[in-house]
Amino acid sequence: MTKFSEIKGFAFDLDGVITDTAKFHTQAWHALADQVNVIWTPELQESLKGIDRMGSLEMILKAGNKQDDYTHDEKVALASWKNNHYVELISGLTPDDILPGMADFIKELNDKGYRASVASASKNAPFILDKLGLTDSFVGIVDPATLHAGKPDPEIFVRAAEILNLLPEQVIGLEDSAAGIASINGAGEVSLGIGDTTVLAAANLNFASTAEVTLANIAAKLD
Repeated sequence: MTKFSEIKGFAFDLDGVITDTAKFHTQAWHALADQVNVIWTPELQESLKGIDRMGSLEMILKAGNKQDDYTHDEKVALASWKNNHYVELISGLTPDDILPGMADFIKELNDKGYRASVASASKNAPFILDKLGLTDSFVGIVDPATLHAGKPDPEIFVRAAEILNLLPEQVIGLEDSAAGIASINGAGEVSLGIGDTTVLAAANLNFASTAEVTLANIAAKLD
């Protein structure tokens, strides 16, 4: 595995890693599922983690065997309805909504010269980072609208390394979903999973919570 001394940058997922907007996604998708008469289940909720907007909509419709009930334009309208509801929910975010330890970790990276980018399936990432007061902490954000495929495809994390001007093996990717870990691994980066180790068993490094993520703790696991 890559040695810690070789690491020069970090690529962050957003939801569940920097802040918990997942709860707002859940509320908005649940409302949409109700609207199209699809039964919301914990299994459906879990399956949407790390999946982009149109992909999530398709999964919800398939769960109710309704994937052929809507035209493309109608599906776009449904996705837009969900996003508008989600934006309303996240408009009240503040720096207090950064997950435990993450503000200190990101500051530590900036202070010690590491480069950081954001690899999120959310098209609202710039808005969310602005609300959290973190925009200037990152070199850049991958625009999911420019990607050919979403997670677990590695493209988003490949792009995140390119934004940093680094080789994949010089980058650690942080994720809380199995699809995200698969994306990082496929990009040839070091994968750091945050959360349930049984779900994130494919990660190179595992931490139970964001509060445990520090440079010292990462170095201890890599060296």
